[in-house]
Amino acid sequence: MTTQYRIDSPLKIGTRGSPLALAQAYETRSRLMEAHGLPEDVFTIEVIQTTGDAVQDRPLSEIGGKGLFTKEIERALMDGRIDIAVHSMKDVATALPEGLVINCTLPREDVRDAFISLKYKRISELPEGTVVGTSSLRRRAQLLAMRPDLQLVEFRGNVQTRLKKLDDGVADATFLACAGLRRLGNFELANPIETTTMLPACAQGAVGIERREGDQAAAALLAPIHHADTYTRITAERAFLKELDGSCRTPIGGLATLDGDTLHFQGEIIRPDGTVIHAGSWQGSANDAAKIGAEAGIELRAKGGEGFFA
Repeated sequence: MTTQYRIDSPLKIGTRGSPLALAQAYETRSRLMEAHGLPEDVFTIEVIQTTGDAVQDRPLSEIGGKGLFTKEIERALMDGRIDIAVHSMKDVATALPEGLVINCTLPREDVRDAFISLKYKRISELPEGTVVGTSSLRRRAQLLAMRPDLQLVEFRGNVQTRLKKLDDGVADATFLACAGLRRLGNFELANPIETTTMLPACAQGAVGIERREGDQAAAALLAPIHHADTYTRITAERAFLKELDGSCRTPIGGLATLDGDTLHFQGEIIRPDGTVIHAGSWQGSANDAAKIGAEAGIELRAKGGEGFFA
């Protein structure tokens, strides 16, 4: 059901300029148009370049970890240059800048990782010594735990860039998120990896919409498109990450699922070289999502001990 909502001036939606980020911004706009019976011309998409987009020649872990794809957009939000910001939640730091809030999430997409290769269909088919490209320390550590015989190289860029690198022989295989491939209409490239084999990044597949805390007009605009189950799940995952000081510099996997009012959480921490994994599962009331995630993080942090990620 649509509700008429008046906007006196174009609502500015801030986003990164990658094809995936734009697809997420367009999805947000479409959902707002449908929810409020608004025409497309009351929205403008504002592309903002982030540090993570500008610096392509170094691993993310070397240039600052989480926040690399959000801080310039958040600055524009705080300055009033944009009204709302659309983010991939796995890129968002666990502590938001003061005065900003994310309490609107879109329905979550496929959480799985996808194995991508022009030659092979699955990890088990890779010959010994095969070169695999990934920029994710989590995927690197998980892969080394499964296949320490493989060679890993740094591999960044959007879907098209990574496919060209495979075509050019920079590597024989890589990984992408199934969610991104689905949103871009490229899912035919994916060989999905079940979460029992490769636990995804916390909040993978989730899109969050950030606003200024006191902006009640934006809050009312976003309320009808909020997906509560997604928010509950990523609340547990982000609480887990926060206890572990999780960033792009730490190999951590976490996934929450809902069964009615019960939340099930799986989490793992991995030595960067893949030699040691601490994992567990927890469950409880969905109302206690943050508490469940935090307790899981505290427990695994204790198991890992000091310097586990060094």
